[in-house]
Amino acid sequence: MQTSNLFGKTYFIRTFGCQMNMHDSERVSGLLDSCGCLEVAQPEDADIVIFMTCCVREAADTRLYGQCSSCKSLPPAPSGKRVIAVGGCIAQRDGAGLLTNLDNVDVIFGTHSITHVAELIDRAFAEGSSQVLCEESDPCAATSMPWHRAESYRAWVPIMTGCNNFCSYCIVPYVRGREKSRQFEEIVDEVTGLVRMGVREITLLGQNVNSYGRDLFGEPRFAELLRAVGDTGVERIFFTSSHPKDLLPQTIDAMAEVPAVMPQLHLAVQSGSSRILKLMNRRYTREQYLDLIDRVRDRIPDIALSTDIIVGFPGETEEDFEQTLSLAEQVGYAQAFTFIYSKRAGTPAAEIDDPTPRDVILERFNRLVKVIEDSAYAFNQHDLNAVVPALVEGTSKKDPSILLGKSPKNQTVHAPIPQGVSIEDLVGKIVDVKVDRARTWYLSGTVIGSSR
Repeated sequence: MQTSNLFGKTYFIRTFGCQMNMHDSERVSGLLDSCGCLEVAQPEDADIVIFMTCCVREAADTRLYGQCSSCKSLPPAPSGKRVIAVGGCIAQRDGAGLLTNLDNVDVIFGTHSITHVAELIDRAFAEGSSQVLCEESDPCAATSMPWHRAESYRAWVPIMTGCNNFCSYCIVPYVRGREKSRQFEEIVDEVTGLVRMGVREITLLGQNVNSYGRDLFGEPRFAELLRAVGDTGVERIFFTSSHPKDLLPQTIDAMAEVPAVMPQLHLAVQSGSSRILKLMNRRYTREQYLDLIDRVRDRIPDIALSTDIIVGFPGETEEDFEQTLSLAEQVGYAQAFTFIYSKRAGTPAAEIDDPTPRDVILERFNRLVKVIEDSAYAFNQHDLNAVVPALVEGTSKKDPSILLGKSPKNQTVHAPIPQGVSIEDLVGKIVDVKVDRARTWYLSGTVIGSSR
């Protein structure tokens, strides 16, 4: 691969969307680093500006167009020429069609083409013409690329790519492709290497981690993978995302029995109405979901549950929505990502007409947000006056004298930085925080003892 035009160039990456996009950005950054490029904090200081895109919601397209347009008003690039690149899901979906609306974009690369980013950018500098590559290739090939992690103590570890579920509202299977699992031993070896490098927390990534291994072994082996990763000595294991229909009893047992697996589970419900779930092609009912929650809590009583919920799916009635409200109240989520339905062209749901007025959907959305806020507040009260081990990430955005960390349940934890200690010495360490305030979205208290 020739990248002679890249040495000494500066680059800036802006990432939208899910954790998989974030990890893709780390790989792109690592590849550019290996070509002699230098990352900068602002686009105006960059010779290369890259947008890693998400197309799950319609607003993402508008945001991308605005970001690319704003690049036209940037001062000249340090090297005299600036290359604008668009990657990720919008790039995979639209390909060269993006050039119709984005006349200042030089490089377009799809979700399966990130291994070729450096050579595409190099050619754009050399030839001055647009470079587009969105062809299908091995989606797991990117895992062999170098990477540039923002944090030395934490890492994303993809275990599979793609999705076979084809939920009727979702564009992901069309832009990420079908499920493809990485080799079992390869994943365990990667985590082992990360632990040796000082990584304390890993997040296993996949569009549906619960189905890991089905394409390799004929049946899911995610539970076995959790146990093997736990044996590497890593201190904290999270994973996302989990489809309810594939959360097997063996996986719940592994979560309960492997000490490194944190007591937190993101289990997207999307709707509390069995009728709407069927229209969504989710392949479980309200009753099956609630039974699954009961089984999880039976094995892990203090688990923090989070979810995704869509309001305003085409044809959703007030009765359907009330079932979503009551399910959210019954489960008592610690956190929820709530969305108003966004039509995605090419998905089956986009063909369904919906006469529901926008103001009715907004009113329902606000009612749901209130229920989630109440349940998150109630959940956090369980840790009031408790001692919580927090992995320190940095300082609060509002007050640099307050440290910010994450609990084993993925709660945000605040505490004053102990006197005589610098935040640089604490980042990546675990501190015990005696909680004296439990709010809706965070816990706060005082550091007790020393960091570790």
